[in-house]
Amino acid sequence: MNHPNSRDVRRDPGRTSVVPRPGAVPRARRGGIALSIATVGALILGLFLGAPAAYADDYPSWDDVQAAKANEDAAANEVTRIQGLIASLTQNVATTKAAAEAAGTEAFAAQQAANAQARRTDDLQAQADSQKKAADDAASKAGQIAAQLSRDGGDTTALQLFFSASTANKDELLQRLGQMDRVLSGTQAIYDKALEAKNTAQSLTDQATAARTERDRLNKVAQDKLAAAQTAAAAAAAALADQQTHLGVLQAQLAALQDTTAKTVAGYQAGEAARAAAEAAAEAQRQAAAEAARQAANNGGGGGGGDSGGGSWTGSGGWVRPFGGYQSSGYGPRVPDCDAWGCSSSFHEGVDLADGSCGSPIYAAHSGTVTMAWYYGGYGNYIRIENNDGTGIGTGYGHIEYGGFNVSPGQWVNAGQVIAYAGNTGGSFGCHLHFEVYQDDYPINPINFMENRGVYMG
Repeated sequence: MNHPNSRDVRRDPGRTSVVPRPGAVPRARRGGIALSIATVGALILGLFLGAPAAYADDYPSWDDVQAAKANEDAAANEVTRIQGLIASLTQNVATTKAAAEAAGTEAFAAQQAANAQARRTDDLQAQADSQKKAADDAASKAGQIAAQLSRDGGDTTALQLFFSASTANKDELLQRLGQMDRVLSGTQAIYDKALEAKNTAQSLTDQATAARTERDRLNKVAQDKLAAAQTAAAAAAAALADQQTHLGVLQAQLAALQDTTAKTVAGYQAGEAARAAAEAAAEAQRQAAAEAARQAANNGGGGGGGDSGGGSWTGSGGWVRPFGGYQSSGYGPRVPDCDAWGCSSSFHEGVDLADGSCGSPIYAAHSGTVTMAWYYGGYGNYIRIENNDGTGIGTGYGHIEYGGFNVSPGQWVNAGQVIAYAGNTGGSFGCHLHFEVYQDDYPINPINFMENRGVYMG
C-alpha cells in the first residue's frame, strides 16, 4: 500500500543515532557533540544546587502584584523579579529536557547493543546444538556398523564368514575385498564426520559461553544507563510541571504590572482562571474523542485515527490492537536505511503501524503498570508497560509526539486506554507507532504474538 508518508514511515527506529526531521538540528549533536551521562548528571545536579531555580516561596501572589502596582518603583522591581522567574522556568525546562534526551539516547544505544549481543548468543548456541546433534547422529551410525561387524564374535569371525564362499573365485574375492574396503572407508568417513562435528560443537559452545558473558555485561551497562535516564526524565518532568503550574499565572501577573490602563489586577486574575478552564475543557474534549475512537474500534470500526487495515481490534486474554492504520514495517532482519545522520539497525525489533496523521491516539495493548514514559533515543518519546501477570510480558510504544504522553511512570493502565498520541520523534520520518512486545525484557515478534491472541497487525 502506497501512502504519502510511506517512505518516511518505513525509515524507522533502531538508528544508532537520533535522526531529526528534515531541516532540524540533530538533538544529540547540538553544539557539535553528544551529551554524555556525566554531562547529564552535572546538568541535573546544577539544577538543584547552582541554577537560579524558582521555588514556591519565590512566586508572587496576586496580592503582591496588587500592592506593587500602586508604587512605580515597587512595580518595576516586581516586573524584573517575575521576568527572572519566567526565564528560570523556561531555562530549567530546556536544560532538563536536553539532559533527559541525552540520557535516553545513551540508554537506548546501550540496550540495542545488549539486544544484538543476545541475538548473537542465541544464534551461536543454536549452531552449537545443531553440531552436537550431527556429532551424535554420526557416532550412532558408526556404532551400528561396528556392532554389525562384531555381532558374531568380532572382526575376525565376521571376515571369515564374509570371505568363506569366495576363495575359489579370484574375481569374486577381489569384489568382496572392494566391498569391505568401501565399508571400512565409509566407517572412517563417518568417524571423521563425527569428530569434526564434535570439535565444531565444542568451539561454538565456547563462543556462546563467551558471548553470554558479554551479553550479561552489556545488560548491566544498559540497566545503569536506563537508571540514569529515569533520573534525568524525572528532573525534566518536574521542571515541565513547575512551568505548567506557574508560567501562565506569571505571564498574567507581568501583563498586569506592565499595563498602564485602568484595567484591574482582578481582571487579569479572572483571565488567567478562564485560560486554565479552557485548557482543561480542551483536554477533556480530546480525551472524550480518543475514548469515542476506542469504542468505535471495539465495535468493529477502524478506530485509532484511521483505517485499521482489516486487522481485528479486540483479541483474547485482554489484548487489543494498540493503533489504527496499516503495517508499514515488520519484525526481523532488514537492510539498514542510512542517511547523513546515521543508519537504521539491521534488525527491526517491533512492528510499525501508520495511519498517515500525527496526534492519533495510541492505546494500551494490555493492562499493566507504566515503567517508562520519556525520551528514549531512536524511539523518541517512548512508553513501556509491564503486564504484571507473572509471564514476563511487556509492551513498548515509540515515536510519541512531543506533549503526547497521557500517562506517567508508576501509573496503572487498562487495556484499550489512551496512553499517548502518535508523533514523529526520535529516529523517525513520518508520524506512526513503533510497537514492541517483550518477554523477560527481550524483544520478540509482536506480529506473531498478537495474532496468537486474535489481534491482527496487517
